[in-house]
Amino acid sequence: MIKILIADDHAIVRAGLKQIVTQESDMEVLGEAGSVDELLRLLQEKENEWSILVLDINMPGRSGLDALKEIRTRFPKLPVLILSIYGEEQYGLRALKEGAQGYLRKVSAPEELIGAIRKIVNGGKYISPALAEKLAESFQGETPQMPHEALSNREYQVMCMIAEGKSADVIANELSISIHTVYSYRNRILQKLHLKSNVELTKYVLENKLI
Repeated sequence: MIKILIADDHAIVRAGLKQIVTQESDMEVLGEAGSVDELLRLLQEKENEWSILVLDINMPGRSGLDALKEIRTRFPKLPVLILSIYGEEQYGLRALKEGAQGYLRKVSAPEELIGAIRKIVNGGKYISPALAEKLAESFQGETPQMPHEALSNREYQVMCMIAEGKSADVIANELSISIHTVYSYRNRILQKLHLKSNVELTKYVLENKLI
């Protein structure tokens, strides 16, 4: 039996994933987490219980990518499938480099999710052809490092949210952080990218097709 742990801060998403999984005779969802802290607590209590973790990137407080980094250190044998609303060009490469076995968008068909879970549990990786090409280029050094690659996972996330036109209030609410922290991230992002304003930041993100 493939035992699945789902980490997503939206109960309706977790319910939808459970409904998809329950149609498979050899799969079941044995655990759910709505935050990174809850996820890590479950993993600590039942370390060997799970066959795979399905993890959302956009978690409140600490991001899914930050959680992934800690999970790879503390629970290195646990396979992880990243599930995200964001395109692969935004977070796919980062997720794989942090140790995920697969990256799948939430708009994907249910059968694609089932196929991804089966492939990963059987020891494989699940990535699209486009993402596989980006991964190969990064290892071969064919693509010069871009300034945004020096951003932390949370800085990268805030950068994309600013470029999407979200206000500091909205970003703070969605990430469960203070407005002061949002501005601190923004200032660090502008400094690392050698930019001066949100307008320049948005232009940079669009030109590099990060959203």
